[in-house]
Parts: sequence; structure tokens; C-alpha cells
Amino acid sequence: MTDHTYDTPSRRRHRLPTKSPGSDATTLRLLALAGPLPDRPRVLDLGCGPGSAALLLAAEAGAQVTAVDPHQPFLDELTETAAARGLGDLIRTVRADTAGLVGAGFADGSYDLVRAEGSAYLTGSDTALRDLRRLLAPGGSMVITGCDRATGSPSLAVEAGCHVVGVATEPGGDRDSYVLRPFDPRWRTRPETAADRDAVHGVVAAAFPTRDEADLVDALRRDPGAWMPGLSYVAEARDGSVAAHALLTRCHVGDAPALALAPVATSPGHQRGGAGRAVVRAVLDAARLRGESLVLVLGHPEYYPAFGFVPASRFGIRPGFEVPDEAMMALVMDDSVPVPSGTIRYAAAFGV
Repeated sequence: MTDHTYDTPSRRRHRLPTKSPGSDATTLRLLALAGPLPDRPRVLDLGCGPGSAALLLAAEAGAQVTAVDPHQPFLDELTETAAARGLGDLIRTVRADTAGLVGAGFADGSYDLVRAEGSAYLTGSDTALRDLRRLLAPGGSMVITGCDRATGSPSLAVEAGCHVVGVATEPGGDRDSYVLRPFDPRWRTRPETAADRDAVHGVVAAAFPTRDEADLVDALRRDPGAWMPGLSYVAEARDGSVAAHALLTRCHVGDAPALALAPVATSPGHQRGGAGRAVVRAVLDAARLRGESLVLVLGHPEYYPAFGFVPASRFGIRPGFEVPDEAMMALVMDDSVPVPSGTIRYAAAFGV
């Protein structure tokens, strides 16, 4: 590793308090978006600075944290603070930059969560995210913080083979943080084509007790006010057949546009194999890249929170019919856009 002797931004900000993106509140929010972690998660904290996030992850999640930074005074401060808080056994410091992530402790699949501070991980190199992906254990996530909105983009993450699980806008509105999860290699996801329509109908019909949901997809496809080209997605099995389908169509909250996620279907032969999760993540990525900011779903409250959905009632959003509160959920995909409140208006094909 090269040790430059001239002044650097990290040296200039040493011991200066930071509220964004390194605040405890931001770290906890991104951790929640990343989803459930193992009981003793292995976390890699790149660009850790004085270690506020590393200390929080060790204290709150019981994480075994490898904290990496090229600036030794930051690491010395972190080591001292960890010892004082009784967290010394949970935090290991390594002086390195991203090019130095080799050798013991940096083997493929070593970490359940990789946290990278700074926009360079999204904008500095087209291979940076791919390099970080190799460090993730199966089911692991990456948290990329403090990305310049003018140059960072979720599309770069998708191009690098990662789903965008969540986006948090930093105070001030010009920087974003992303929670990413690598694509499931078992399933190829893509927008449906005209050639898929019969197969989609068959998958949806087989996944539900009646053909009503399959007929709903066909009716929505005929409604130009509801159908959103490019937001009907399929997951392919290894033989190229359609294994799962997820559909987003236009709805409204009051007069504000939103998207309805319905239906989501997996063929019986591929259920509980990840195809449904893969296709839902893919269609949500597509909506995010189009600039959509709000998705609503009526579904199982044990299933959809893994994608970032929370009860819609938190935002004052309710359907025009009676459902359990926890079953009507919302996903805010762009924190910079005000979340509307009011009654959900579905496309006519839903019949509600």
C-alpha cells in the first residue's frame, strides 16, 4: 500500500464530527434495509475512518468487524475506543486500501455484510462492485454510503450484477446510500416479451387456486392506463422456461402516481427455490431505474418486508376496502420524493 505523506481529505477531516453519511441513525437504517443477518455477522467496513459505524455494528448487531482504512491515526483511534467500550474482541483493524484486500481475512465469501464508505465504490471503477461482490457470503449484502447523486446511479449497481435493495437519501439531498445484493445466479430475470405471454398465463394460473389472477394479468395488459411496458418480468429456469413472474402496474394514491405489485407467481415446480424473490427484486430494480418512487403490495407480511416493504399505514396510505393493516405494504424507493397519503386507486381490472 502506498503511504502518501502529503495532506489528504481523510487527514483533514480527522477528529472532525460527521453526521452524514456516517451518523448512527443512517447506519442503523441501512442495516435494517440490508435485512436479517446471522447471529454473529461477519462485517467488512471499508473506509471506516474513526470507526463510528464499526463500533455501532459491533455493539448493536454483535458483529465481528474487520475495519479497513489507509489512515493509521483513524485505526489507532478506533482500537482505543473499542477497547474502552469493551468491544476490542469484536473489531479488527487493517491498514489498507481497496487494492490491498488480499490474503488472510479477504478470501471469497468471507463476509455477510460489506460496508463501503464513499462514492468511489460506485463511480471510481467499473470493476469496484464486482471486486467487492466476491467477498460476500451467499445471501450477503453490500452497503455503499455517501454516493454523489450527480454521478452515482443505481444503474451502475445493476450493470455490475447487483439488485438495489434500498436507497437512503442523505441530509441535504445530494448524496445517496445504497443497499445492494448480488443477483441470484440460479435465475435469469428479464422483461417479458410477446412470446412469453402464454407461458406467463400458465405460470400464474398454476400458482393460484383459480385462473382469476392469470386473467387479471391479461386484462391489465390490455389497459394502456395501467400497463407499464418493461415492468412485467419473468425469471427463467435453466432450461429457458418461465419459472416465475412479477408485475407492476400503474395505480394512484389520491392523485399521485404509484405502482401496484400484483400478481407475483412462481410455478409449483420452482416454488421455495428463490425464483420468486429473484423476479421481484428484478422488477423493483427496473422500476427504480425508471424513476418510480412508490410501490404498493397487498400480500404476506412475513414475505415482503425482505424487499423493504413496510405497512402502508405508516404513510397514511390505505386501500378502499378492509384488509389487515400489516398486509397492505409500501416500498419508498426515492426518499427525495414526498410520499403521498390517501386512498389507493387501483386499475379497473382489479375490480376494487
